[in-house]
Amino acid sequence: MGSIERGDAGAGRGRLSKLARWAYEAGKFGAVGAAAWVVDNGFYLLATEGPGRLMAAWPVRASILASLVATAFSYFGNRYWTFSRRRAKLPAKEVAAFAAANVVGVLITGACLYFSRWVLGFHGAAPDTLARNIGIALGTVFRYLAYKFWVFNAKTTRTR
Repeated sequence: MGSIERGDAGAGRGRLSKLARWAYEAGKFGAVGAAAWVVDNGFYLLATEGPGRLMAAWPVRASILASLVATAFSYFGNRYWTFSRRRAKLPAKEVAAFAAANVVGVLITGACLYFSRWVLGFHGAAPDTLARNIGIALGTVFRYLAYKFWVFNAKTTRTR
């Protein structure tokens, strides 16, 4: 009764292997995301607080523009590294799906900043950055699921 049949042990190893592959993929996604976060926040702070404060009067627009720059960075990192084994041969559909997923992600970030600024009444670099990072975190969960199950969903054709 206490013994494990050979088939059960193999299934356990299969689940562990699948978990390890997921953890590796999630780690790469996280590394690309961390770099994109630096690009996003750096661009936003430069645009709103940097020399000339060029977009200080338009924080939501600056946030959206910063997110778009970071999104372009993220596309290449995720396509060629995180999901490199699952990318489509013809990327047109993939690019369209990636763009759609990121429009939702950008709207999540913008909505958090809008809520912080115009509903809660917070203003300044610190509350704006906090609100944006809450939006980025929520958008990241959405993006990972969208990338994994919708954007980069081509069957694996290459082996490592």
